[in-house]
Amino acid sequence: MARHGGARIVVLRALGLGDLLTAVPALRAIRDAFPSAAIAVATPAPLAPLLPLVGAFAAMPARPLRSLEIDGPVDVAVNLHGCGPQSHRVLTALRPDRLIGFAHADVPASAGGPQWREDEHEVHRWCRLLTESAVPADPSRLDLRVPVPATDDGPTVVHLGAAAPARRWPVARFGSVIADELAGGRRVLLTGDRSERAGVLALAHAVKVPTGDVLAGRTTVRELVDVVASAGLVLSGDTGVAHLATALRVPSVVLFGPTPPARWGPPPDRPWHRALWVGTTGDPHGTTLDPGLAAIGVDEVLEAMAAVRAASAYRRTSLQNVMATPSAARA
Repeated sequence: MARHGGARIVVLRALGLGDLLTAVPALRAIRDAFPSAAIAVATPAPLAPLLPLVGAFAAMPARPLRSLEIDGPVDVAVNLHGCGPQSHRVLTALRPDRLIGFAHADVPASAGGPQWREDEHEVHRWCRLLTESAVPADPSRLDLRVPVPATDDGPTVVHLGAAAPARRWPVARFGSVIADELAGGRRVLLTGDRSERAGVLALAHAVKVPTGDVLAGRTTVRELVDVVASAGLVLSGDTGVAHLATALRVPSVVLFGPTPPARWGPPPDRPWHRALWVGTTGDPHGTTLDPGLAAIGVDEVLEAMAAVRAASAYRRTSLQNVMATPSAARA
């Protein structure tokens, strides 16, 4: 693709925290291809403070599949939201000169675009969309621009929640892991959103986590970044906090149930991340606990946590190498 000076670009990714973080390499590829362009990322308003940690992007407050408001012409619209047709139409309503998106028969403007692959990892999916649209993209460029201590003695961050019950490991099992961490002399911070605070407080009381260490409902997304960046280890289900740990190179154990880590998991070449999955699939939006997630036991989680801690030397070396790289090259 030609490099357009002064182009106006709109990128659609009006989803959740993990969705935005998996699109970071693609966003950086767009910025590289259009170094002088004004690039607006349509994303939910609470996520806007993350964009400066990715690169030079403006935020356009957006809700899933709702129309966008923008004054003036749009040169390029990029659909990092879905395969269409609804998300394509949100962008074609802006009348861009060009739409970059996966081909969909019901949207003529997408004709000639790459084909959607259902089994693709979310990070690689959007990088492939761009690469096959003449915008080279490197899926390894996941890191946020946040200083991270190259130590492993920070608190253990435990995130109990997930968007759907199918992806929520039983609270009692989290409690057993937390009790083991506390018995080992480690501080535990409990994160979650406002709707989860009452349940998290109840668990904290049961396992004797100080109320002041219950951060659920008390942090903005930007503050959550700093919490995770300070952690020695993150334990969570398949949700946005897991992607934050990846973006910050913080050791993590991620519990998968209905969705395989090959679709949403951390990079397999980083030994300080461990994805646990029994090999079954189901409905990630289900209203009851997924049987595969239910099959993951406390002992297995504790073993995985010990394994990622043992890999901490790899993590420290990796982090030092990243921080030694000029910021322009890492952006």
